[in-house]
Amino acid sequence: MCGFVGYINEQKEIGNLEKNELNNMLKLIHHRGPDDTGFFKDDHIVFGFKRLSIIDVETGNQPISYENERYWMVFNGEIYNYQELRKTLGNIGYTFQTSSDSETILALFSHKKEEAFSDLRGMFAILIWDKQEQTLYGARDPFGIKPLYYTNGESKHELYFASEKKSLVALRNNKSLNKEALHHYLTFQYVPEPLTMTTDTFKIEPGHYFIKKKGENLIQTKYWEPIFKPSQGDLETSSKQIAQTLEESVNCHMISDVPLGAFLSGGIDSTCIVTLAKKINPDIKTFTVGFEQEGYHELNPVRQTVEALEVENSYYQVSVTEFVEELPKIIWHLDDPVADPAAIPLYFLAREAAKHVKVVLSGEGADELFGGYRIYKEPLSLRPLSTLPDSGKKMMNFILNRVPQKVKGRNYIERGLTPIEKRYIGNAKMFSEADKFKLLSQYQSDYNYEKITMPFYEQIQHLDDITKMQYIDLQTWLRGDILVKADRMTMAHSLELRVPFLDKEVFRVAANLHPTLKVDKSQTKIALRCAMKHIVPEHIVNRTKLGFPVPIRHWLQNELYDWAKNLIMDSQTDYLFKKKEILQLLEQHRRTNLAESSMFKSKGDYSRPLWTVLTFMLWHQVFIEKVYEFDISMEHSK
Repeated sequence: MCGFVGYINEQKEIGNLEKNELNNMLKLIHHRGPDDTGFFKDDHIVFGFKRLSIIDVETGNQPISYENERYWMVFNGEIYNYQELRKTLGNIGYTFQTSSDSETILALFSHKKEEAFSDLRGMFAILIWDKQEQTLYGARDPFGIKPLYYTNGESKHELYFASEKKSLVALRNNKSLNKEALHHYLTFQYVPEPLTMTTDTFKIEPGHYFIKKKGENLIQTKYWEPIFKPSQGDLETSSKQIAQTLEESVNCHMISDVPLGAFLSGGIDSTCIVTLAKKINPDIKTFTVGFEQEGYHELNPVRQTVEALEVENSYYQVSVTEFVEELPKIIWHLDDPVADPAAIPLYFLAREAAKHVKVVLSGEGADELFGGYRIYKEPLSLRPLSTLPDSGKKMMNFILNRVPQKVKGRNYIERGLTPIEKRYIGNAKMFSEADKFKLLSQYQSDYNYEKITMPFYEQIQHLDDITKMQYIDLQTWLRGDILVKADRMTMAHSLELRVPFLDKEVFRVAANLHPTLKVDKSQTKIALRCAMKHIVPEHIVNRTKLGFPVPIRHWLQNELYDWAKNLIMDSQTDYLFKKKEILQLLEQHRRTNLAESSMFKSKGDYSRPLWTVLTFMLWHQVFIEKVYEFDISMEHSK
């Protein structure tokens, strides 16, 4: 696990100036690898590397070479099948000087070139330089667990790469904001890949490799994609396959030469990971986070789980004061604004875990693979309308146009008559296009959300609506929100996070599940719960998790109201937003009677769209206005 930077210049020979430049870029991601620093320099390329030692602590330093230094590599991640690959390569004559997964990747690449990336089981971002062919290769893991950014240099002949965008932005002091990214961010609460909030800076997409040959443009090629093939399998057989495959995945993900723990919430995802991990390591430590406010922690079910499994648990309670104090630093670590409030408790959870372990297991990906989000039930409830013949839908639309907006049931009819492609854009939808028109100083209709979602829908017309929703979330929400905050919030504390659900073998089993084995009108993750019912504690099997809920909606009415108002007024974003609209939204939210609403929904609750704007404004202060400065080690801000 680590962070790296890279620079290639086809025309100019690399000198000490470029190496010093990369060293400054590396300092900004010291948190990703505080254990060792390494460099490689050739005539036209230089790599810089920061290492967090996890496997093969003594001999796994990078950059690493192979085949008489023909190939040089920097690699961020873990390969869980490297021992099997190593054995296969050894049987056909390849030799090894270390016991690291890094050297195994290079040997495999020497054998198969870019086809090697399809054989890797794990999480990774990779750069490989072929000295002989003067060609740069790179790749990112199938799900996008590990990040990989790139940007052009001052001339078209140079390219820079980095594990975090801040290294690239600082390089050229780039303050150029991507207006298209802002439009999409306001819809999704994150910037959809491959875009970033900074112009001319992009991400290599998940499941892609690239080749950069001299005199040619960087070419990306897809080597893996999540293909769902729902079949009519029965619940018992599917559950057995899930249990077996997931146990094997957890076993692979526990390879480590350093202390390993796990995050634990009150839901089935993290609980089954902890339960399976305890079989391998009975002394595994677990970590939980919450807030003082009732309904915003899962302490009671976690305590029951801890007692049932007999595992050690550390619980950390986040206060509103430290929440606000740490926000600028959290935004800095995220690189781009991610308005998911769950990123903040995750930051504190990782900080607590890093005091005890160097690696943690977590349950990300279970919802997308096995049908865990409650919104996935919607196609079932809308079926009476969505399955009407065209003539019936035409008649219902005729009636709908004559029904006042506030009439109860109108929204249900409208959603039922709206095709899934127009109705579902992913797990979060903050502002509609009409809302953005009111909010933005310069709204551009060309940046409609369909520009992001429709290319994905075009690939899955043959699937049922529930599976379509899973696919959209895998391609957008998972890699744009869930995995971004998971990587950045843990690496901020030099902590490696592993996600056993996001494994190619686990996905292979999940991809074959029939929709009836994923959700019904009363339950989510049906097959997964069945698979785990004799494994996890009984009180967890059918429990709906809270995840990492944050009392933003209450705080914006009380403790954070003045902070939010001042941020809106002070932020130098008048050229982007109509601030009067935002301030009105804040006042409307403040007047809402939240006591009469459920925890998850409230008429007049504008906390999530407000938080989306506030997060961006804070990001703007950190990266554009430079209001905050941080020391390189990020020990304190000033």
